[in-house]
Amino acid sequence: MGKFERESVAGNGILNVSRRAFLQGSGGLALGVFFAPLMHGGEALAAPEGFVPNAFVRIGNDGRVTVLAKHLEMGQGSYTGLATLLAEELDADWAQVRVEGAPADAALYKNLAFGTMQGTGGSSAMANSFEQMRKAGASARAMLVAAAAKEWQVPVDSIEVSQGVVSHSGSGRKSGFGELADGAAKQPIPTDVKLKDPKDFKLIGRAQLSRKDSVDKTDGSAIFTQDIKLPGMLVAVVAYPPRFGGVPKAVDAAKAKAVPGVVEVVQFTDTPHGRTGVAVLAKNTWAARQGRDALVVEWDESKTFRLGSEEILVRYREALSKEGLLAAKRGDANAALAEPAKVIEADFEFPYLAHAAMEPMNCLVKVSDGQCEVWNGEQLQTADQLSIAKYLDIPVEKVSLTQLYAGGSFGRRASPQSDYLLEAVAITKAARAKGHDAPVKLVWTREDDTRAGYYRPVYVHRARLALDEQGMLQAWHHRLVGQSIGKGTVFEGGLVKDGVDHTSVEGLSNLSYEVPNLQVELHTPEDIGVPIQWWRSVGHTHTAYAAEVLIDTAASEAGKDPYEYRHALLAKHPRHRATLELAAQKAGWNTPLAPGTAGEKRGRGIAVHESFGSFVAQVAEVTVKSDGSYKVDRVVCAVDCGLAINPDVIKAQMEGGIGFGLAAALHGAITLKDGVVQQSNFHDFQVLRINEMPAVEVHIVPSAEAPTGVGEPGVPPIAPAVANALHAAVGQRLHTLPFPRQLKV
Repeated sequence: MGKFERESVAGNGILNVSRRAFLQGSGGLALGVFFAPLMHGGEALAAPEGFVPNAFVRIGNDGRVTVLAKHLEMGQGSYTGLATLLAEELDADWAQVRVEGAPADAALYKNLAFGTMQGTGGSSAMANSFEQMRKAGASARAMLVAAAAKEWQVPVDSIEVSQGVVSHSGSGRKSGFGELADGAAKQPIPTDVKLKDPKDFKLIGRAQLSRKDSVDKTDGSAIFTQDIKLPGMLVAVVAYPPRFGGVPKAVDAAKAKAVPGVVEVVQFTDTPHGRTGVAVLAKNTWAARQGRDALVVEWDESKTFRLGSEEILVRYREALSKEGLLAAKRGDANAALAEPAKVIEADFEFPYLAHAAMEPMNCLVKVSDGQCEVWNGEQLQTADQLSIAKYLDIPVEKVSLTQLYAGGSFGRRASPQSDYLLEAVAITKAARAKGHDAPVKLVWTREDDTRAGYYRPVYVHRARLALDEQGMLQAWHHRLVGQSIGKGTVFEGGLVKDGVDHTSVEGLSNLSYEVPNLQVELHTPEDIGVPIQWWRSVGHTHTAYAAEVLIDTAASEAGKDPYEYRHALLAKHPRHRATLELAAQKAGWNTPLAPGTAGEKRGRGIAVHESFGSFVAQVAEVTVKSDGSYKVDRVVCAVDCGLAINPDVIKAQMEGGIGFGLAAALHGAITLKDGVVQQSNFHDFQVLRINEMPAVEVHIVPSAEAPTGVGEPGVPPIAPAVANALHAAVGQRLHTLPFPRQLKV
């Protein structure tokens, strides 16, 4: 783990990086927290396979409590959530708690939802850490209490702890954590700890608990990859082929090398994921970019992907007419659809989407003989360690990853291909071969981030629903076509079964609405050479849209209220129902909307969806003007994510998810022409503008269930809620995203 200290060198603020032992400080308690099965009489036993000790907290002599966060903080609030869990059981003073990113060490910091891997994703941070971090805090507290009891010669059960102070009312003795740290370090690690009853929580569930990353990100002291500078470091900016699959055929680097500050030009062609490019290495980012732009590269495009978006969609539409692999089946949907009282048929189309995080891809790499050090906003530590170790042919333990803040990710930094990390390592390796033994920081421009690949896949759907004479669902047949995210990656074994990628059909294969006959089929084309990856809420981005627009259509065909229709079909799903009820109640579903001005039409729509173990319902209100333009005025959101650890973070993530999902619904599309990506920056791959953001209300369903995720579940319901509201306003059903800029009125 790197320790970063700001220094002023020649008047410029740069970062100097020094090494230190991760779990050692200058005095104080470095606490390794072990679970009871690994202990006997306070001594550690050999860890059984698959179950290892965890170390999550350090307490210094100054009383500061440092929480080691195994999950990346990329804006979603994981640092605050993890610290809250630990500090709650520790009874720490929140003002004295700080958070550091844990190093890459799956033995200590694996994601319990990922098996043996360390990483952040799937909105799993709080769910997999809930008990683990609380036990870590409770164990540390017990050791501090034991130290105080020994020093004061009083019974352990007569000691109280509150806000970082250990006290004994009988004698009036009290000490801060820092004063007891050395003594606590000498205490045996507890074999078992008792966790608090939720009614005694002081931090968990408390509103207005300040985020642990807010101050750093406000005053500029937060450390992102761009803030790190090592002695002699070179910056790399890459020229990528204009079409996926291209390789350099001839490179004229003369003009690039003539740019002041440019040091070298190297090619990399042997990365495991197949990406190639020409990197310009310079003393700073601007020189590297200017040098890259001055390169003259002739590309070999003999094996490039050359289809455009429309040609891809034509192939996908053709596949819709053919039977796909079975992803889910109950009853006999085909038989029920043979003679329905009423049938609903609809096709849906969803484009490629870029992640468009505020911080484009980047990482800093230092390669030396037999080892590799990486600094970046690290999301999949174990997978990236393995990929780098294999590429460099060195032991995994010789690859160290320092986790910094990330300026967003939305799935992009969780690369199954370890693409941009391997590129940085490949560039560093190529530079070393030319005699440049220097650390290399790879920096992507916004244009690289938009054009160089790894998108939410294109998907097309075809659905047929059968209703009985009362308008209730009798059958649902759904066929999808789209690339597999998991196939060919280290995650294939867990994601792909019998040829079906779970992420392609999630949200439909486990459809919650009561329907006696359901069949979901999938086509996974393997000849589409566009690099794809998960995108915030993954398959739910398109399955929720199709399902919620279809169920709204069914309600209309049945002549029933959309809310009441959903409510009836969710009788076996009480958490869906309760979330739906709260959203409808807070939105005033049964109260007529205020009328618009002359020529305006207003509408209200609803959607509910479960993803990542959480349940989210949203009601959207829209206004459509006489010229067909429209605006989303208000969104009321209800969320059941189990026990609410940080209510403010939950609300922020719902608000952020709504903005993120709206951007995709209103604007988002990556398109190709003859294999070339047409978009390049925010002017033509537009994110949501502040004037487009509706008023948002978030309501949390009270729950004693185990906590689940909030980073992604706010995204899926917003697009269908808005689409259903627009239909309520003007009667137009929208089956293709993004929505048209103007509706038919």
